Amino acid sequence: MSDYVVAMEAAWLVRDVEEVDDAIGVAVSEAGKRLNQKDMDYVEVGVGATHCPACAEPFDSVFVAADTALVGLQMEMKVFNVESDQHARRVAKKEIGGALRDVPLKVIDSAEINVEE
Repeated sequence: MSDYVVAMEAAWLVRDVEEVDDAIGVAVSEAGKRLNQKDMDYVEVGVGATHCPACAEPFDSVFVAADTALVGLQMEMKVFNVESDQHARRVAKKEIGGALRDVPLKVIDSAEINVEE
């Protein structure tokens, strides 16, 4: 059995905002609140990054139009005692998806945690 850290991205819709910073704050706060209701304070939540197609520099994954924002959130959690990388990905998606119903999720990365004894 192995331990993994799994990173996911979520598409979070925020209404009635005009500024990118406000949209980020609301999205992170709402996601954190929904996760904490399920006692999932072990999930790290932050804003994701998108790379500029012209210069390849990363910028915050937020788009605001008509006072509505689409915020790309990045979530990360550790999964313990699983059989494989694929198993860790399924467990993380089920855990986070159960707390954030109706929120699109996609696993973007996973890595085995090396525990030295």
